[in-house]
Amino acid sequence: MSARGLYRRHSAQFKLQLCTDIRNGKIGRREARRTYQISANLIQLWLSQYDRGALNVEEAAATTITEYEAKIAALERKVGQLTMEADLLKKTLRLLAGLNSETSSIISGALPAQSDGGVK
Repeated sequence: MSARGLYRRHSAQFKLQLCTDIRNGKIGRREARRTYQISANLIQLWLSQYDRGALNVEEAAATTITEYEAKIAALERKVGQLTMEADLLKKTLRLLAGLNSETSSIISGALPAQSDGGVK
């Protein structure tokens, strides 16, 4: 098992750009394999899709939009969770403040108990 994991995902924009560069002769398949550490079979699959028109700018944009929407949804869930936690902490602090109705000093904490005045 390699250090980079079992699977990697490549954006549609990356696939489109790589296939365009290979078809225009800017980069060779072997160089693309070495540079991006992609298997020859995967490059061939992408080139076949590119030749059929399955990889295009609209699809790349749609994929990007879908990825952004998923990220936004995840962030909205996280914001909701953090908001609920903040509200719970505020309520807890209010309850604790209500239970601790003793007069206290900011500097020294709770005031000392009143004595009967005599020292033995």
